Amino acid sequence: MNENLEKEYILSSRKRRIAAFLIDHFTFTFLIVGIVFLSLGTDFMDENNFNNLTSKMLPTMLIGFLIYFAKDSIKGISPGKWVMGIMVRNENNSNEVPSFGKLLIRNLFLIIWPVEFIVLASSQEKKRLGDKTTKAIVVKNPNKPEKLPRILALIGTGIAFFTFTFLFAGSAMKNSDAYKVAVSKIEQNEEIILETGGITGYGMMPTGNVNISNGNGQAQLEIKVLGYKRDLNVSVYLTKEPNGEWKLIELNK
Repeated sequence: MNENLEKEYILSSRKRRIAAFLIDHFTFTFLIVGIVFLSLGTDFMDENNFNNLTSKMLPTMLIGFLIYFAKDSIKGISPGKWVMGIMVRNENNSNEVPSFGKLLIRNLFLIIWPVEFIVLASSQEKKRLGDKTTKAIVVKNPNKPEKLPRILALIGTGIAFFTFTFLFAGSAMKNSDAYKVAVSKIEQNEEIILETGGITGYGMMPTGNVNISNGNGQAQLEIKVLGYKRDLNVSVYLTKEPNGEWKLIELNK
């Protein structure tokens, strides 16, 4: 590395690079999971054919992974690098961003991320294999934005991830045939109607799980039943045979 480069740019610390990687991994994993969920729709829990699920997931996952590995393509700065105030530059010309192809190849090495971490930790040049292969460096961004916007962006991403996961999981659960059968059985239960004084509705988000394998299904749901007199938490256990309907096995309140 020439002396002019060191005077013009300061190499990023390993800690900043690792922090940027973790932020990117979280952000793009959230993006990929969100895209996959949206492509499946909220009725995916009732899909019995695994091949149908795969055919829906595969194209969106491929697009998601392409975006993941091309994360530095805008001025050599990914979301994580923007937050941490660092950027990727060409080793031989620090004012130049590596080509899209080089940035893509560089990030493909993250598939073997444990090896990349070891190489980065032991390299005196603070480089991982992807950097060495594409002749890239990671330096501090002299024009990094103020600290507050970067912190708010990070917090906002975390809130968006958990909110989306919570709302989508709840919607998918409520849209499942198992939940619909469970609600039907609850509304036919005289004891529940008596204790609640009449059912007025149900909690926003049921909890539990719905599993279907080779047509056989099991569902364990916790549903909050809203009533005129009082609310009840009801546990419902259902099973399903291939090509059959969900059947109530147990209902507790």
